[in-house]
Formats: sequence, structure tokens, C-alpha cells
Amino acid sequence: MRIEVDDLTRPQIHALLEEHLRNMYEWSPPESVHALDLDRLRAPGITFWTAWEGDSLMGCGALKELDPTHGEIKSMRTPAIARRRGAGRALLAHIVDTARQRGYARLSLETGTQEAFKPAQALYRSFGFEPCGPFADYREDPNSVFMTLRLQPTAVT
Repeated sequence: MRIEVDDLTRPQIHALLEEHLRNMYEWSPPESVHALDLDRLRAPGITFWTAWEGDSLMGCGALKELDPTHGEIKSMRTPAIARRRGAGRALLAHIVDTARQRGYARLSLETGTQEAFKPAQALYRSFGFEPCGPFADYREDPNSVFMTLRLQPTAVT
């Protein structure tokens, strides 16, 4: 599996992000959907990656810089047909490693409370993410789970 920075131009990415947004609105009330569309994912301060097996898109994820010491995970998604094959874990490991390399002290995320989000919550917990309160511009929301991971910078050799 290869992970690469993506420019968000390929049709496979568009389809995956459309699936992502469609599901977010199916599973959560509109005011509780914090997923970013293509234009917002292209904003400065956001790095977007995709994972591939050959020509097959296995997943995506993004890292948004909130400030020089704090990053946020955005748009973690694996296509329904490619789930349980390790892409989400590989992307999350890549994002956490990148956050450490950037010198972030903390990496946070928001996900849903509904049953469909339980596998994502379990993945984040397996990396050491812990529940926290709202961060950045988020507010308390019964449909949101906020999680954070304290990071130790990677030693530069």
C-alpha cells in the first residue's frame, strides 16, 4: 500500500468524498456534520493523503494545522468495499507520524456518536487518543465525540 499527498483532482477521490459527505448527512443532523468538501480540503494549512493498492483507492485522510502546536485529523475515510484491510490504520499512522515530525504537541479530532462511528472511535483509541472537550471552533454537541492525542516530537537524526 502506498500513501501519497493528493491534489484532490482524480475522479476516485471525488467519489470517495461524495460517499463520505453523503454518509455524514445520513448519520448525523446537518448542524453536527463537520466534514469538509473538496474546496475546503484544498485550503492552506491542510495536507490531504490517499492510500492506494495498485490503481485501487483504499482510503484518505487529512491533517489540518490549527496552530503551530496543534493539528486536527479530517476526512478519514475508507471506501465501503475496502474496509478491514488496514488502510485506515496505515493512514492514521502516517498522519500521527507527520504531526510528530511537524512538532505538534497535540493531535485532535471530532467524530460522531452514532453506531456507524464506533469502528472509527475504536481505531483512534487503539492509537492512544482519549476523549476531550471541544477544541478550535467546535462546541459541545451530543452528536460529537472529541478526542486528542498528546505527542512527543520525533527525534531528528
